[in-house]
Amino acid sequence: GSFDVTYLATLPNMVVMAAADEAELVHMTYTAACHDSGPIAFRYPRGNGTGVALPEVPERLDIGKGRIVREGKKVAILSLGTRLAEAQKAADVLEAKGLSTTVADLRFAKPLDEVLIRKLLTTHEVCVTIEEGSIGGLGAHVLTMASDAGLIDTGLKLRTMRLPDVFQDQEKPEKQYAEAGLDADAIVATVLKALRHNSTGVAVVGDGARA
Repeated sequence: GSFDVTYLATLPNMVVMAAADEAELVHMTYTAACHDSGPIAFRYPRGNGTGVALPEVPERLDIGKGRIVREGKKVAILSLGTRLAEAQKAADVLEAKGLSTTVADLRFAKPLDEVLIRKLLTTHEVCVTIEEGSIGGLGAHVLTMASDAGLIDTGLKLRTMRLPDVFQDQEKPEKQYAEAGLDADAIVATVLKALRHNSTGVAVVGDGARA
Protein backbone atom coordinates (compact mmCIF):
# COMPACT_ATOMS: atom_id res chain seq x y z
CA GLY A 1 0.00 0.00 0.00
CA SER A 2 2.98 2.32 -0.11
CA PHE A 3 3.22 3.01 -3.84
CA ASP A 4 2.34 6.38 -5.34
CA VAL A 5 -1.01 6.40 -7.14
CA THR A 6 0.16 9.53 -8.98
CA TYR A 7 3.00 7.61 -10.65
CA LEU A 8 0.99 4.49 -11.45
CA ALA A 9 -1.73 6.55 -13.11
CA THR A 10 0.80 7.62 -15.75
CA LEU A 11 1.52 4.06 -16.91
CA PRO A 12 -0.21 2.93 -20.13
CA ASN A 13 -3.06 0.41 -19.84
CA MET A 14 -2.77 0.53 -16.05
CA VAL A 15 -5.86 0.26 -13.84
CA VAL A 16 -5.40 1.94 -10.46
CA MET A 17 -7.84 1.67 -7.56
CA ALA A 18 -7.78 3.14 -4.04
CA ALA A 19 -9.91 1.62 -1.28
CA ALA A 20 -12.01 3.90 0.90
CA ASP A 21 -12.32 1.35 3.71
CA GLU A 22 -11.80 -2.32 4.52
CA ALA A 23 -15.00 -3.39 2.76
CA GLU A 24 -13.90 -1.66 -0.42
CA LEU A 25 -10.51 -3.34 -0.06
CA VAL A 26 -12.25 -6.74 -0.16
CA HIS A 27 -14.01 -5.77 -3.38
CA MET A 28 -10.82 -4.41 -4.93
CA THR A 29 -8.80 -7.49 -4.03
CA TYR A 30 -11.43 -9.64 -5.71
CA THR A 31 -11.62 -7.30 -8.70
CA ALA A 32 -7.85 -7.47 -9.13
CA ALA A 33 -7.93 -11.28 -8.99
CA CYS A 34 -10.57 -11.34 -11.73
CA HIS A 35 -8.84 -8.81 -13.98
CA ASP A 36 -6.94 -10.46 -16.83
CA SER A 37 -6.80 -7.78 -19.53
CA GLY A 38 -3.80 -5.82 -18.26
CA PRO A 39 -1.94 -4.59 -15.17
CA ILE A 40 -4.01 -3.56 -12.16
CA ALA A 41 -3.10 -2.20 -8.72
CA PHE A 42 -4.88 -1.01 -5.62
CA ARG A 43 -3.64 1.17 -2.80
CA TYR A 44 -4.43 1.23 0.89
CA PRO A 45 -2.53 3.08 3.62
CA ARG A 46 -1.18 1.82 6.92
CA GLY A 47 -3.29 2.07 10.07
CA ASN A 48 -6.66 0.77 11.18
CA GLY A 49 -9.73 0.47 9.02
CA THR A 50 -12.87 2.46 9.67
CA GLY A 51 -14.67 -0.41 11.39
CA VAL A 52 -17.21 -1.19 8.67
CA ALA A 53 -18.40 -4.77 8.32
CA LEU A 54 -16.61 -6.92 5.77
CA PRO A 55 -18.83 -8.17 2.95
CA GLU A 56 -19.61 -11.88 2.99
CA VAL A 57 -19.52 -12.00 -0.81
CA PRO A 58 -16.92 -9.87 -2.64
CA GLU A 59 -18.12 -7.76 -5.55
CA ARG A 60 -16.35 -7.43 -8.87
CA LEU A 61 -16.26 -3.68 -9.45
CA ASP A 62 -16.90 -2.12 -12.82
CA ILE A 63 -13.54 -0.82 -14.00
CA GLY A 64 -13.41 2.96 -13.96
CA LYS A 65 -16.73 3.47 -12.16
CA GLY A 66 -17.14 5.44 -8.94
CA ARG A 67 -20.14 5.71 -6.63
CA ILE A 68 -22.20 8.38 -4.90
CA VAL A 69 -22.38 7.79 -1.16
CA ARG A 70 -24.31 10.95 -0.28
CA GLU A 71 -26.51 13.22 -2.39
CA GLY A 72 -26.44 17.00 -2.19
CA LYS A 73 -26.90 20.05 -4.40
CA LYS A 74 -24.36 22.82 -3.75
CA VAL A 75 -21.02 21.26 -2.78
CA ALA A 76 -19.45 18.07 -4.13
CA ILE A 77 -16.52 16.27 -2.51
CA LEU A 78 -14.76 13.84 -4.85
CA SER A 79 -12.72 11.43 -2.74
CA LEU A 80 -10.15 8.84 -3.74
CA GLY A 81 -9.01 6.41 -1.04
CA THR A 82 -9.52 6.51 2.70
CA ARG A 83 -10.28 10.23 2.91
CA LEU A 84 -13.90 9.23 2.30
CA ALA A 85 -14.71 8.99 6.01
CA GLU A 86 -13.35 12.51 6.57
CA ALA A 87 -15.28 13.72 3.52
CA GLN A 88 -18.47 12.41 5.08
CA LYS A 89 -17.67 14.12 8.37
CA ALA A 90 -17.04 17.35 6.47
CA ALA A 91 -20.38 16.95 4.69
CA ASP A 92 -22.14 16.75 8.06
CA VAL A 93 -20.55 20.05 9.10
CA LEU A 94 -21.34 21.72 5.79
CA GLU A 95 -24.93 20.53 5.90
CA ALA A 96 -25.26 22.06 9.36
CA LYS A 97 -24.13 25.36 7.82
CA GLY A 98 -26.83 25.11 5.17
CA LEU A 99 -24.56 23.84 2.39
CA SER A 100 -26.10 20.75 0.78
CA THR A 101 -23.22 18.39 0.02
CA THR A 102 -22.66 15.41 -2.27
CA VAL A 103 -19.90 12.93 -1.42
CA ALA A 104 -18.50 10.65 -4.11
CA ASP A 105 -16.05 7.77 -3.81
CA LEU A 106 -14.31 7.73 -7.18
CA ARG A 107 -12.63 4.36 -6.49
CA PHE A 108 -10.43 4.60 -9.60
CA ALA A 109 -7.52 6.94 -10.26
CA LYS A 110 -7.25 5.34 -13.69
CA PRO A 111 -9.41 5.14 -15.68
CA LEU A 112 -11.35 8.09 -14.31
CA ASP A 113 -15.12 7.93 -14.14
CA GLU A 114 -15.52 10.87 -16.49
CA VAL A 115 -19.30 10.51 -16.69
CA LEU A 116 -19.69 10.80 -12.91
CA ILE A 117 -17.13 13.59 -12.62
CA ARG A 118 -18.75 15.61 -15.40
CA LYS A 119 -22.14 15.23 -13.71
CA LEU A 120 -20.77 16.47 -10.39
CA LEU A 121 -18.88 19.40 -11.91
CA THR A 122 -21.90 20.59 -13.86
CA THR A 123 -24.48 20.31 -11.07
CA HIS A 124 -22.61 21.79 -8.08
CA GLU A 125 -21.23 25.25 -7.35
CA VAL A 126 -18.15 24.05 -5.46
CA CYS A 127 -16.28 20.81 -6.16
CA VAL A 128 -13.33 19.58 -4.11
CA THR A 129 -11.11 16.61 -4.94
CA ILE A 130 -9.21 14.95 -2.12
CA GLU A 131 -6.60 12.21 -2.33
CA GLU A 132 -3.65 10.64 -0.54
CA GLY A 133 -1.32 11.43 -3.39
CA SER A 134 1.07 14.15 -4.48
CA ILE A 135 0.47 16.92 -6.98
CA GLY A 136 -0.18 15.56 -10.46
CA GLY A 137 -2.66 12.92 -9.34
CA LEU A 138 -6.46 12.80 -9.22
CA GLY A 139 -6.89 16.54 -8.78
CA ALA A 140 -4.67 17.33 -11.75
CA HIS A 141 -6.53 14.88 -13.97
CA VAL A 142 -9.91 16.30 -12.94
CA LEU A 143 -8.66 19.86 -13.55
CA THR A 144 -7.39 18.87 -17.00
CA MET A 145 -10.68 17.21 -17.85
CA ALA A 146 -12.61 20.27 -16.66
CA SER A 147 -10.36 22.58 -18.66
CA ASP A 148 -10.57 20.53 -21.85
CA ALA A 149 -14.38 20.40 -21.61
CA GLY A 150 -14.76 24.07 -20.67
CA LEU A 151 -16.46 23.17 -17.41
CA ILE A 152 -14.65 25.87 -15.42
CA ASP A 153 -15.72 28.67 -17.77
CA THR A 154 -19.11 29.14 -16.12
CA GLY A 155 -18.11 30.01 -12.56
CA LEU A 156 -17.47 26.55 -11.13
CA LYS A 157 -15.23 26.70 -8.06
CA LEU A 158 -12.94 23.68 -8.33
CA ARG A 159 -10.33 22.95 -5.66
CA THR A 160 -7.85 20.10 -5.22
CA MET A 161 -6.57 18.70 -1.92
CA ARG A 162 -3.52 16.44 -1.87
CA LEU A 163 -0.37 15.66 0.09
CA PRO A 164 2.09 18.55 0.46
CA ASP A 165 5.44 18.39 -1.32
CA VAL A 166 7.39 17.91 1.91
CA PHE A 167 8.78 15.05 4.00
CA GLN A 168 6.51 14.47 6.99
CA ASP A 169 7.82 13.14 10.28
CA GLN A 170 6.60 9.66 11.18
CA GLU A 171 3.51 9.86 13.37
CA LYS A 172 0.10 8.34 13.86
CA PRO A 173 -1.77 8.46 10.53
CA GLU A 174 -4.50 10.71 11.94
CA LYS A 175 -1.94 13.32 13.00
CA GLN A 176 -0.12 13.12 9.68
CA TYR A 177 -3.36 13.62 7.77
CA ALA A 178 -4.22 16.63 9.93
CA GLU A 179 -0.76 18.12 9.41
CA ALA A 180 -1.10 17.52 5.68
CA GLY A 181 -4.46 19.33 5.60
CA LEU A 182 -6.43 16.26 4.56
CA ASP A 183 -8.95 15.88 7.37
CA ALA A 184 -12.57 16.98 7.76
CA ASP A 185 -11.65 20.39 9.20
CA ALA A 186 -9.44 21.12 6.21
CA ILE A 187 -12.14 20.06 3.76
CA VAL A 188 -14.68 22.36 5.42
CA ALA A 189 -12.19 25.24 5.41
CA THR A 190 -11.46 24.69 1.72
CA VAL A 191 -15.15 24.81 0.83
CA LEU A 192 -15.87 27.90 2.92
CA LYS A 193 -12.85 29.72 1.51
CA ALA A 194 -14.02 28.93 -2.02
CA LEU A 195 -17.40 30.47 -1.12
CA ARG A 196 -15.86 33.58 0.47
CA HIS A 197 -17.17 35.97 -2.19
CA ASN A 198 -20.40 34.10 -2.77
CA SER A 199 -23.88 35.12 -1.69
CA THR A 200 -24.44 31.99 0.39
CA GLY A 201 -24.67 33.83 3.67
CA VAL A 202 -21.51 32.13 4.92
CA ALA A 203 -18.91 34.71 5.84
CA VAL A 204 -15.33 33.50 6.09
CA VAL A 205 -12.55 35.40 7.81
CA GLY A 206 -8.90 34.56 8.23
CA ASP A 207 -7.92 31.07 7.13
CA GLY A 208 -11.21 29.22 7.14
CA ALA A 209 -12.78 30.54 10.38
CA ARG A 210 -16.45 31.44 10.16
CA ALA A 211 -17.64 34.84 11.22
